[in-house]
Amino acid sequence: MSILSIQTPRAFVPLLKAARYKGAWGGRGSGKSHFFAELMIEEAATTPNYRAVCLREVQKDLKESAKLLLEDKIAKLGVSEVFDCQRDQIKTTLGGLIIFRGMQDYNSESIKSLEGFKRAWIEEAQTLSQRSLELLRPTIRAAGSQIWASWNPRNASDPIDQFLRGQTPPPDSIVVKANYSDNPFLPRELEQERAHDAKTNPLRYAHIWLGEYEPAAIGAIWDRKTLHENRRDKAPEMARIVVAVDPAVSSEASADEHGIIVAGVGGDKRGYVLDDVSTRGTPHQWASRAIAAYDRYGADAIVVEVNQGGEMCKATLQSVRAHVPIIEVRATRGKHVRAEPISALYTLGRVSHVGTFPELENQMCLMTAGGYEGEGSPDRCDALVWAFTELFPDVTTPVHKPATDEVFHGEGGWMS
Repeated sequence: MSILSIQTPRAFVPLLKAARYKGAWGGRGSGKSHFFAELMIEEAATTPNYRAVCLREVQKDLKESAKLLLEDKIAKLGVSEVFDCQRDQIKTTLGGLIIFRGMQDYNSESIKSLEGFKRAWIEEAQTLSQRSLELLRPTIRAAGSQIWASWNPRNASDPIDQFLRGQTPPPDSIVVKANYSDNPFLPRELEQERAHDAKTNPLRYAHIWLGEYEPAAIGAIWDRKTLHENRRDKAPEMARIVVAVDPAVSSEASADEHGIIVAGVGGDKRGYVLDDVSTRGTPHQWASRAIAAYDRYGADAIVVEVNQGGEMCKATLQSVRAHVPIIEVRATRGKHVRAEPISALYTLGRVSHVGTFPELENQMCLMTAGGYEGEGSPDRCDALVWAFTELFPDVTTPVHKPATDEVFHGEGGWMS
C-alpha cells in the first residue's frame, strides 16, 4: 500500500498528536466528522489488529452512523484493498475491525465487550447522556486507547460540554473549535446555504454555523438542565404504561411526523418517558408502530388524539388489532396551554427520561408559554403531553370554582 496523503485543515492539526481525549466542536460545515473519519481510516489501514467503535447515544439504523462516511473515505484515499466493508461492520486485512453502535443499547455488563477497543469515536456527542459517558470512559481502557468526540454544542449543561469544555477538563485531552471558516474544502453549495441562513435565520445562525449554544426560546417551559438532572438509566417497576400518539395530517415524505411516545407511572408515583418511536408514514404504518410499542412495553392502553382523523384514528388502530384498548382524546386548547401542567411536573422533579431522546427534548425546549417556537409541528412533544395528561389526571384536570352570581354573556367557556 502506498503512503497516504491526507490534507488536514489547520484547525485540526493539534488533534494529530497523541492524547487520551480528542474533541472537536463547532458549527455545520467545519469538517469535524470528515477529519475523524480520515484519521480512523488512516490508523485502521496501517495498524494491525486495530479495533474501533463509532458511537451515538441512539442508533436505530446503520444509516444514522458514520459507516457510509468511512466507506467514502476508504474509496477517496484509495485503500479499498485493505478493507472489507460488510453490512454492519468494516474489517481490514490486518485483522482490524470497526463497528457501529448506540450507547443506549449497552448496560454495565454488555459494554464490557468494548474493553479491547483502542478507539471510540462519539458522533453527535452533544446528545450523549451522563450515564453513557460514565459507562464508556472506564471501558475504553486498553493501553494507548483514545476517546474522540465531535459535536455542535446545544447547552452548557450537556455532559460532553461539561466534561471536555468545563472548568476542569480531564488531563491528556486536546479540544479544538472549528467552524465553516476553518474548512478550506467547504463546498460552494454549503457556503450558499450558510449565506442564506445568515440572512433569513438570524436567531439560530450562530448555533447552526458558529457552534454557539442553542438559543433558548424566551419563556420556554422546559429546559435541558432539568431534563439532565432527572434523567435515569433504567425505570423502576411500572404501575401503568401508555403509548400516546399524535398523528400527522399527511403521510407525505415532507409531512410532520406522527408523534409516538411510551410513558408510564412507576410504583414510586413518578412519571417516566420510556421510548420515542415517532415516525413518518401511512396511517397503517404509524398504527403498526404504536401497537408494536404497546406489546414491547406491556402497555395498558393507546392514547390517540383524534382532532385530525376523528373516528378514522380508532379505526386505523383496530384494523391492525381489533381489540386493543384505545383512549381517544381531543384537543380543545392550544398545545402550549396543555403542556404547561406537564412541564410543572418536570420542574417539581416528578418526571424522568429513561435514556436520551434528542428530537423529543429539542421540541420540548422550544415550547413556550406563548406557543411553539420551532419549525413544523411539535408532534413528539404533543404525544408526550397526551401521555402524561392521561397518567396524571389530578394535575391536568381543571379545578372548577364554586358558582358565583356573575352571569356570563357570550359563547364558549374556559376550553374554547
